[in-house]
Amino acid sequence: MEYRIVNAEEHHIPQLEELEKTCFSVPWTAQQLKSQLRDKNHEFIVAESTDGEILAYVGLMYVLDEGEISNVAVKPEYRRLHLGSALIEEILRRAENLNINFISLEVRESNIPAQQLYLKYGFKPEGLRKNYYDFPKENAIIMIKSKK
Repeated sequence: MEYRIVNAEEHHIPQLEELEKTCFSVPWTAQQLKSQLRDKNHEFIVAESTDGEILAYVGLMYVLDEGEISNVAVKPEYRRLHLGSALIEEILRRAENLNINFISLEVRESNIPAQQLYLKYGFKPEGLRKNYYDFPKENAIIMIKSKK
C-alpha cells in the first residue's frame, strides 16, 4: 500500500470528519478539526493514499516545550499496517525539531493496542483521569514522554 504523510489542510476536513465519526464515540466537528490545522501551536498530519484517501491522522498541540497529542485515528480497514507507527514517528520527529521536551496524551483504559503503540515510542503511563470518556464511560490513562 502506497501512501504519503502530509500536513492536514482544509480540503482534508470532510474526510477527517468522517474518520472521526468512524473512530470515536464523540467525534470532533469540522470546526474543531479546522482549529487544529498547522500553525504556530499545532502540527496536524495525515497519511494519504496516492488517490487522496485519508487513511489516518495525528495531531499535536504545543506551547513552548510542552506538547499534547490530541487524537490519533486510523481507518479500521487500514489498522495493523503500521500507519499509526509511521504517523507517531513523524510527529515525534517534528516535536524534536520544535524542541518539545514533554508530550502527553490520553488513551482509553481498554485500548490496549494504542497503549502498546505509545509504549513502543517511549510514552509511560503516569496517571488516570476518572470517567474521562463518554459512550461508553471509561477512564483515560495519561501517558507521558519526556526527555528529562
